[in-house]
Amino acid sequence: MKEYFRKRLDSFKYAFRGIGFLLGDTPNAVIHVVMAIFALLFGLYFKIATWEWISIIIAIGLVIGLEAVNTSIEKMADIITTDHNEDIKKIKDIAAAAVLVAAIMALIVGVVIFVPKIIN
Repeated sequence: MKEYFRKRLDSFKYAFRGIGFLLGDTPNAVIHVVMAIFALLFGLYFKIATWEWISIIIAIGLVIGLEAVNTSIEKMADIITTDHNEDIKKIKDIAAAAVLVAAIMALIVGVVIFVPKIIN
């Protein structure tokens, strides 16, 4: 039983180390985190409703989570080959597109929530 809990704790250690790698190696991830901090501060300032908090938190998690997946795919692809490979290029572009779609969705969520509050 003790070994079971040790493995669970280790998995958290590895995940936090992965966040460190993501933020240390990926400038776009840092940009996403900075934007997330602004969204959270705006949420506090405007005292947004619970459903608005949920929307913001889901959007933040989706963007940062997909950035982590995208970065993983790019790093794995770079290990597989450094030669130009059209299929790997497509895979990397599709992963980047997933992040872009999530970021656009997050921006729309932010606009829907914050623009009316800013105008008023």
